[in-house]
Amino acid sequence: MKIRRRLHGMGFRYRVDQPVIDHPRRRADIAFTRARVAVFVDGCFWHGCPDHGTWPKSNVEFWRDKIETNRRRDLDTNRCLEVLGWKVVRIWEHEDPDVAAERIAAVVRARLHESKRG
Repeated sequence: MKIRRRLHGMGFRYRVDQPVIDHPRRRADIAFTRARVAVFVDGCFWHGCPDHGTWPKSNVEFWRDKIETNRRRDLDTNRCLEVLGWKVVRIWEHEDPDVAAERIAAVVRARLHESKRG
């Protein structure tokens, strides 16, 4: 929500929880459809953040498989979207919302600028 509020405050309009490819569990958290930018805010636990992700001490095999499956799905989603001409931005949940919003805004502006030239 904090990232979305900052983007909205910058004048950006976007779609939330937007299906961007026809696969289950592949919805962008924030989508700029005109610029074709898909933003995913990944949870440190669920997506195995290298800085903050933790591995549970019980039911280890189940959780390792779950998190690794999420990582593989993320990579596949990135590839599928890139083939379709989308730019993917992945943000970790621990990132500073102001910094994340600025990074997203820069990507969206660049994509919109490219589309005007091309």
